[in-house]
Amino acid sequence: MKYGVVLLRVQYWSLSINTGIAPMYLSEISPVSLRGLCGTFNQLCITFGVLMSTVIGLEQVLGTQQHWQYALGFPVVMVAWQLFSLSFCPESPRFLLINRESEEEARKALIWLRGTSDVIDEIQEMIAEREKAKSIKKFTVSDLFHSPELRSPLIICLMMHLSQQLSGINAVIYYSTSIFMSADLSENQAQIATLIVGAVNVCMTFVSALMMDRLGRRTLHLFGLSGLFIASYVLALGQIYNQYSSGSHTWIGYICVVAVVVYIIAFASGPGAIPWFFTAELFAQGPRPAAVSAGVLVNWSANFSVGLAYPFLQEKINAFSFIPFIIFLGIFWAFTLFKVPETKGKTIDEITALFKTDNYDRGYRPIINEDED
Repeated sequence: MKYGVVLLRVQYWSLSINTGIAPMYLSEISPVSLRGLCGTFNQLCITFGVLMSTVIGLEQVLGTQQHWQYALGFPVVMVAWQLFSLSFCPESPRFLLINRESEEEARKALIWLRGTSDVIDEIQEMIAEREKAKSIKKFTVSDLFHSPELRSPLIICLMMHLSQQLSGINAVIYYSTSIFMSADLSENQAQIATLIVGAVNVCMTFVSALMMDRLGRRTLHLFGLSGLFIASYVLALGQIYNQYSSGSHTWIGYICVVAVVVYIIAFASGPGAIPWFFTAELFAQGPRPAAVSAGVLVNWSANFSVGLAYPFLQEKINAFSFIPFIIFLGIFWAFTLFKVPETKGKTIDEITALFKTDNYDRGYRPIINEDED
């Protein structure tokens, strides 16, 4: 038991590290025109992993008393594959040139990634960022709060992560099976419905990846938050009506099932993926690792808080337990509308320039014209 607890802690530490490093690495190696697509593929793989876990956990597969240990051990196969495939991946060219000051290694990595030797423009952009970074000291998380130019993007970064977890996504996922059963579905049918919801999550995350560099991060995040707000409102009304009305109302259950599906679609369209790679887009190479660390800390802390608080809310206020999420979603939608800039098609220099102190002194609002490029 003691060793099991230790292994579980190591697993969570590893997961926390990877959820920060993977989107940062993808953001650094991808070209500007495909940065949103590559960043969203991180979330796509996560949703696909969740779907596969749901499939493996079905009673018809490995979700039985005799075979559960095989389901638990299956991730070892994927870990081995990742370790093997990562050995062929190059180091981030941006890291090599800016942090290690090795232009030749960065050029080789960039040529391997792009499949062409015409990488001079990207190399020059990295060199310019490196020259600026030389006059700036090393960054820690506390430095992010002290610098006016970094404090604003940090607040945006943390709010984006909070909008993901305080949207109630974990509560909806945990509660989905019981919602489906309230629509007079059997336990087995409810599990199949949950599996379908997982498939919808994967499909919509893929669609979001394709649209990320066309519609933009801010637009998709606003769209996703709007859908989450509406779906949460319908879920709350359905649960409240079901609690206070007499008799059984199967049609309420079906409405709640539809609301859950809409909720997953809205989450996958923006809030599920954007916060992870958006942080890496808002910061230059120097403060980026510290900012990503802060974002991961806030994301997982919010995840833990929701997981800890929601059962208590459900016990105390029952059908009203979705109301706090509705309030949070309204706040995050307004914040995104008025404070979050669009980063689609912009270089790191162009994005960080949005947060220069003189811009804020003039009452700058980061709602920029997407056609400027």
